[in-house]
Amino acid sequence: MTVALIYNLKAEALSHLSHGDDGQQLSSPNASTSPSDSTLDLRKRHKEKDMYAEWDTEETVNAVRDAIAERYNIVMIEANEQAYPKLVTVRPDFVFNIAEGLHGVSREAQIPAMLEMLRIPYLGSDPLTLGICLDKARAKEILSYHKIPTAGFTVISSMGQFEDVRLKFPAIVKPLHEGSSKGIYNSCVVRNPDELANEVKIILDTYNEPALVEDFLPGREFTVAMLGNGDDVQVLPIVEIKFDALPDGVNPIYSYEAKWIWDQRDTPLDVFECPARIDDSLTDEISMVCRDAYRVLNCRDWSRIDVRLDSHGRPNILEINPLPGILPNPEDNSCFPKAARAVGVSYNQLINAVLDIAMKRNGITPITKTSEVAILTQ
Repeated sequence: MTVALIYNLKAEALSHLSHGDDGQQLSSPNASTSPSDSTLDLRKRHKEKDMYAEWDTEETVNAVRDAIAERYNIVMIEANEQAYPKLVTVRPDFVFNIAEGLHGVSREAQIPAMLEMLRIPYLGSDPLTLGICLDKARAKEILSYHKIPTAGFTVISSMGQFEDVRLKFPAIVKPLHEGSSKGIYNSCVVRNPDELANEVKIILDTYNEPALVEDFLPGREFTVAMLGNGDDVQVLPIVEIKFDALPDGVNPIYSYEAKWIWDQRDTPLDVFECPARIDDSLTDEISMVCRDAYRVLNCRDWSRIDVRLDSHGRPNILEINPLPGILPNPEDNSCFPKAARAVGVSYNQLINAVLDIAMKRNGITPITKTSEVAILTQ
């Protein structure tokens, strides 16, 4: 059986690339500058720094490839303009999709839409779910309709809307259609109308998309790895983001600076705790809220869900990530593999476990090795 891995590769990996299935050097946009120099004006240079933040490193792509290759023949396809003709030519039996895309509000849905057109089964959520979850306001509207708690919000599409906006402070300002903390900087927590106007203008001018403005929830924050489908959805050990590990004086958010600037492999932040130190009651409440969100948004196979407590200690959904980050190195802060390791599941076991789950959902009998049956699928 042939499995295709479809991916986007971060620009800085260009000089160390493997070769694609057609023998040609893999292509990617021009390299961006390293985010290690925290003295730069990040807001002015964001396009160079965070444009490809959602894409995967060569290390991650190769690690996923190696895990799949334990059981299957594998074909590598980069999610660029040549992806469709390659899929037509190769016609893999199954696709392991981790492609984030680059252009447009439906970028994460582009590869799954191609696969559905070609009737090639694939891992992960369908194009509709991917598009809705990337539009944070649409996802929150659906959650609110189903009475799943999420912070109050408004969407600002132009500076002229301010006369009609009624908000509570503090608030947090985010780009409407981004992930991986793109556009979410320490300054995005605003406490008065002037700060709000400044941050909204930055989002509008920088990303050419609306700004999502949410009530800023004051409580603890968690991220929850979900695996499975239907009644078999599993909640892996909950990860807490420890804001006391951030530099003194910054806002308690997992910002772009926290994720990509301050937290480096040679100077790591001890920012995650897994399993989170919370009582059974809160564990159950978070798990229930995440299961409900996973279900109403029709997530499939896996997702990571971000949760924050409000002033009453109740968990609210911040965001649903149907394409969860899966950095393979334990020294990196990647929550889905971290949660799996907390229950004794290795990286390769995790990758093959979710592949098994996705294949079974598609009516395909996966190849398993009896000596390496993943704990997560038992």
